[in-house]
Amino acid sequence: MTPGFRRFRTTRVDEKTRTAFRETVLYADDFIWPVFCVDGRGRKEEISSMPEVYRLSADVLIDTLYPLVEKGLRSVMLFGVPNSKGIEQAWNDSGIVQQFIPQLKEQFPELGIITDVCICSYSNDGHCHIGDNDRTGEILAKIALSHARAGADIVAPSAMMDGQVYYIRKELESEGFDDVKIMSYAAKFASSYYSPFRNAADCTPQSGDRSGYQMDPANGNEAMEEIEEDIRQGADSVIVKPALAYLDIVNRASDMFSVPVIAYNVSGEYSLLLKGVRDGLINEQVILETLLSVKRAGAQRTISYFVPFVFGRDGVLEKRSVSAFAVGS
Repeated sequence: MTPGFRRFRTTRVDEKTRTAFRETVLYADDFIWPVFCVDGRGRKEEISSMPEVYRLSADVLIDTLYPLVEKGLRSVMLFGVPNSKGIEQAWNDSGIVQQFIPQLKEQFPELGIITDVCICSYSNDGHCHIGDNDRTGEILAKIALSHARAGADIVAPSAMMDGQVYYIRKELESEGFDDVKIMSYAAKFASSYYSPFRNAADCTPQSGDRSGYQMDPANGNEAMEEIEEDIRQGADSVIVKPALAYLDIVNRASDMFSVPVIAYNVSGEYSLLLKGVRDGLINEQVILETLLSVKRAGAQRTISYFVPFVFGRDGVLEKRSVSAFAVGS
């Protein structure tokens, strides 16, 4: 007599079978590697709040990238960390990010260069604005334009100023950079998960916090409105940040909108998981589970500090010859 139930265990009997029935697969080109960029040569400075993550000079970054690109890494996101403060550096054609871009392009012509567009690492007070929303929007547009002139493929405004995509799109098009894409931090929440990043990028607010411009963690519907508005203004793709506590936002956005939805697996998520692994509380497999959960929720790409970890493990990633989300798609 046939039992009145389905036998799911037949798809789990061994690794070969589990692989055959696996619904979610991590590909090398699913990932974007965020990098902290500094002036000089030979600089590799470990960040105390983010073990195994470094501030890198261009020459060290290039050496680090060779094996990752060989294994299929398609994109990096650059964050400039200046030696001294001064927001004018952020849009100076000889600024940190502006110098990195052509050096990376020369060595890795097919590597997609995404640049973070903000002033928090450059401002004296650590905030992402100068006090006035629209004047800040104009500054963000100047920064984005300087990155485009240097050869950036995608600019990613992260300041959460109203109209930031509008200002950037207008500036880029007026200067003939219609082909430079905008990856907007459209749903960036005021999160405590960012704390290690603020140490890494030297951008801890000197007073107050960022809850006046970053999103309230309680608001999901507003996140959809923010994303819709950024797309209307000209965003080609959108970022949900952080990832893990906001997988519902990632899922809703991927269902509602046709543009690529990118999840940012942020510094706090990274450091907490890594500490658990280092302290023996959890197995390192939890890192892969986490990254799978982000993709399963609907993220088409993931920005993650775990890129060197994942790419360093054979058999974890599959490699596609052509990325569905290549720069310019």
